[in-house]
Amino acid sequence: MKAHRLAARGFTLIELLVAISVMALLALVSWRGLDSMSRATTQNQQRADAVLTLQTTLAQWSADLDAVTTLAQTRPIDWNGRVLRLTRRTSDESAPAMMVAAWTLRSGPDGTRWRRWQSPPFTTRSEWQQAWNMAESWAQDGGGGAGGDVALMPVDSWQLYYFRENSWTPAGALPAATPNPADPANPAGATVNMPDGVRLVLNLSPGDGLAGALTRDWVRPTVGAPRS
Repeated sequence: MKAHRLAARGFTLIELLVAISVMALLALVSWRGLDSMSRATTQNQQRADAVLTLQTTLAQWSADLDAVTTLAQTRPIDWNGRVLRLTRRTSDESAPAMMVAAWTLRSGPDGTRWRRWQSPPFTTRSEWQQAWNMAESWAQDGGGGAGGDVALMPVDSWQLYYFRENSWTPAGALPAATPNPADPANPAGATVNMPDGVRLVLNLSPGDGLAGALTRDWVRPTVGAPRS
């Protein structure tokens, strides 16, 4: 009779509370593990997105410099400490034309970002001058009329250097071209040449998968050294 009563005995309240406590502890540990995995996945995705954006941006930067063209009575490149302007060929080989590309760092609703602008294609020197002035206006207040304005990536600051006479120096206005004395009847033949290299130093904003300083060197293809 005693053995029958022992067999019919169920869980006590204490045993039930212990079981519930163990299950709650296991659930808590599992949740923390899942939360940690989720945060790691999110951070990895943010870093991958930031790296992809950086690669795309630097590819466009190199493409702009590769396509710079030196023309008479124009400037191939100009840096005034706020905006870099470039005179470059368009990528449409079926209809050869020129355009002005500009890069600057400006604040906006999406924060402080490195931004790029390009003018519509043009074929005359007067259109170049108009596009050149529009790039300056765009860098100052976001104006620029027709053209493409693209916010690229968060950047705290940036610096430029030119490689000239076998040394890197802070970028500035290139020396003005002087007319060719051998052909005084054709002053338009004078041109301003590109520097042998352009060094870009970006200070990336923290908190977007990437942070710190990044240096990118570009070497003029005709110099004979491979581009980095």
